[in-house]
Amino acid sequence: MNKKQCLYKEINRHLCEDTAPEEYLNSLQEPVFESEYPFTMLSKLKDIQQSPKHHPEGNVWNHTMLVVGEAAKRRDQSSNTRAFMWAALLHDIGKSVTTRERKGKITAYDHDKAGVGMTRDFLKCFIEDDIFIEKVAVMVRWHMQILYVVKALPYADIPNMKREVNVQDIALLGLCDRMGRVGANLKKEEDNIRTFLKRTK
Repeated sequence: MNKKQCLYKEINRHLCEDTAPEEYLNSLQEPVFESEYPFTMLSKLKDIQQSPKHHPEGNVWNHTMLVVGEAAKRRDQSSNTRAFMWAALLHDIGKSVTTRERKGKITAYDHDKAGVGMTRDFLKCFIEDDIFIEKVAVMVRWHMQILYVVKALPYADIPNMKREVNVQDIALLGLCDRMGRVGANLKKEEDNIRTFLKRTK
């Protein structure tokens, strides 16, 4: 087993077993994590800034760590703990290729769609379980639907989402995503999730 495979197994273990896996991830000092593909798909997130209005916690990595922490509190409610935790870690991986500054605002349009192929590429470096890989990839693909559905935006696609993914899992991931930012309001976000679930019945 090479260093990259060992690191993948360690990350997987911490994601699935730790009460606060973000502590391990934030403490990672492995050169392979910072410099070797596919881990660079994650480490690059430390350099990707976000809108301070929506993400006062700063870069995408900071946000992702908060989301992973929230997910660890709720992973037992998911239909597949391992897939859920990897989706939490990889959900915004697409921001590294979609983030732009437009008219003074930082955006990452379609990062959910871009993240699908990146998620598959990342996981295929370590495992051959296509069913598991697809479970994670589709959660990354649909994680923004909570926002789209609740705000009745034209990007909402409830029929296709329901065909591809467990809506309860997406709701749970969406709650973690919304709570994974500084100043998040739990009651407000739980209300949004209830609205999402009601509209996707």
